[in-house]
Amino acid sequence: MATATVLSRLSLIPNLSSIPKSFSNKRTTPTAVSVRAQASFSDPFVLQLAESLEDSLSPSPSSSSSSLPLQRIRDSSAESLLSTPWPSRRDEPFRFTDTSFIRYSQIEPVSTQQRNSEILDNLTETHFPNAVIIDGFVSNLTIGPSDLPDGVYFGSFSGLPDELVNRVSEFIGDFDSGDLFWSINGMGAPDLTVIYVPAGCKVENSIHLRYFSGQTGDRESKRLPVSNPRVFVLVEEGGEVGVVEEFVSKDEQGFYWTNPVLEVVVLKNAKVKHSYLQKESTVAAHIKWTFVRQEAESEYELVEVSTGGRLGRHNVHVQQLGPDTLTELTTFHMCVNEQTLDLHSRIVLDHPRGSSRQLHKCIVAHSSGQAVFDGNVRVNKYAQQTDAGQLTRSLLLKPRATVNIKPNLQIIADDVKCSHGAAISDLEEDQLFYFQARGIDLETARRALISSFGSEVIEKFPNREIRDQARNHVKSLL
Repeated sequence: MATATVLSRLSLIPNLSSIPKSFSNKRTTPTAVSVRAQASFSDPFVLQLAESLEDSLSPSPSSSSSSLPLQRIRDSSAESLLSTPWPSRRDEPFRFTDTSFIRYSQIEPVSTQQRNSEILDNLTETHFPNAVIIDGFVSNLTIGPSDLPDGVYFGSFSGLPDELVNRVSEFIGDFDSGDLFWSINGMGAPDLTVIYVPAGCKVENSIHLRYFSGQTGDRESKRLPVSNPRVFVLVEEGGEVGVVEEFVSKDEQGFYWTNPVLEVVVLKNAKVKHSYLQKESTVAAHIKWTFVRQEAESEYELVEVSTGGRLGRHNVHVQQLGPDTLTELTTFHMCVNEQTLDLHSRIVLDHPRGSSRQLHKCIVAHSSGQAVFDGNVRVNKYAQQTDAGQLTRSLLLKPRATVNIKPNLQIIADDVKCSHGAAISDLEEDQLFYFQARGIDLETARRALISSFGSEVIEKFPNREIRDQARNHVKSLL
């Protein structure tokens, strides 16, 4: 029979990152970080991984202002990384998520940028300004003359106009609550892609980021290439932009690990619509962090469809840093193979009249498939008149299919309207009977109901092109 677990307990993991910073210098550049001096603090495996990440990076001139923010991220990430052991099932955030297949692989950070003609020559057309990011490097940037308004920047941090460098640098890396995988990205990211929207500017065309893994490993030898793409988005007061992230595998059986990070800063009265479509190989690993900070009267909306990865995990952390702020998270995960898809979300409300809406839906259609949902909404003392809702719904379609969910609503304020709920089931017999009574066979009825279950999320993608792509992808899996 299928298995479902619902928990509502909160576990507090101790903060281990407050160790002294004492790195020796390995390279000739004064900002380079050597991880070897911290050996006594670290899990030996993590230490070895940190060394390989450091060795994979090309040193940049210390005098270059464009290298300083990325180097600052690397330094702080190295400090955090070396004080954090590899997660196990004994750690509450990974209680239901087994990362051992990564741990016992031969991890090889991708160290060089290579033009991959197989990917670039077979790209599907898109009407959006877009970047193709291969193994963490921007390999192709396409922006039409009328795609972006004046003042909008989209490209590598190294290409930022001088007048924007200091402004963008104020916010980069301003987050200290990530886990080991956040730190791995920070230490191993070869570049930083930046999207900047000036005050009052409304970007009509969504900006499309297409991620590929150009290097794949071998399951027999367990060689696992890892890439660490990193993107930073800053939307000034009153600005609006849509960002589409699409993760695609060039090989359905590709063996690799994608470890991306997206940081989003939404200033006062600004709006960001974030679309995220994850279609990695079903034997790959995909562990993503999305960190969002919202100022007063801002709006952030995430719509996600994830189907790929032997292990696929999305960590979403949203901080509301001003009153009258709106956050919406709408996500759909679908397991059709022997895989684990995991959503860990945290929304922190600290100011009056904040609003958050979260809908998470998942389908497990394989007897060895597993879905995990850990959603935390924290309403702090001064977040009076908050309106927060959270709902998760799951379909288990095969014997021994598993879902583990932990909806978590923490309320410290006393003048709020908050709710959460969870539902886990197979398809309803009454619904199937309704179709059969009208001459529709059982298999067709099941396909129709399964498809409609996910369409509630898919229809919320703001762009028609992405909606159609997600809909066709899910139908092909069914």
